[in-house]
Amino acid sequence: MTILALADIHGAYERMMEVVRAHPEADALLIAGDLTTHGTVEETEAAIEMLRTSGKPVFAVAGNMDPPELDDVFVRLGVSLNARGVVLNNVGLFGVSAAPLSPLMTPNEIPEEEISRRAELGLAHIASARWKIFVPHAPPFNTRLDVVRSGRHVGSRAVRTFVERWKPDVVVCGHIHEARGIDSIGKTVAINCGPAGQGMCGVISLAKDVVVRAEP
Repeated sequence: MTILALADIHGAYERMMEVVRAHPEADALLIAGDLTTHGTVEETEAAIEMLRTSGKPVFAVAGNMDPPELDDVFVRLGVSLNARGVVLNNVGLFGVSAAPLSPLMTPNEIPEEEISRRAELGLAHIASARWKIFVPHAPPFNTRLDVVRSGRHVGSRAVRTFVERWKPDVVVCGHIHEARGIDSIGKTVAINCGPAGQGMCGVISLAKDVVVRAEP
């Protein structure tokens, strides 16, 4: 199974679809937050329908720049992974919307304790899956994926603790645009997809082994 992962689209829907069309091999599309920037319900519905024209299943969490009410839209459209999960071909996908509380006070920030709670709820939905892919918008703390230009680590401590405890096969995140890349926490491979609004993405292939790559 091959999953195309996109994050930080921020309304660049034409570029988003260019990336999708460039990966016909993908079996599913995964949105790791910030589909919009202060987006409306109508805009979000249109973006999800645009993704669905690919003929592939779509799954999403909201990011810190997506208004919190978009989680309800994702639930209604049947794409939400926030505090929930889905199993496709023995691959379990689950996630957490939003980002930790910060001085920036962006639209969708939640306490670390709530990130932990949602992650645990989602994991319970996919416990029987062979492969487990965790999709928080915020990257795990103290990795290559959460470093801002000043050199500070600003990721989620709750995500880090959850990964260390439960050891999912893959973590897919975004949020920190300049920290695009791949890192590992024990056996878990983590990817910050980079901003899809600039044509970046992650590709996850699951067969005998797990292969994660950042493109282009």
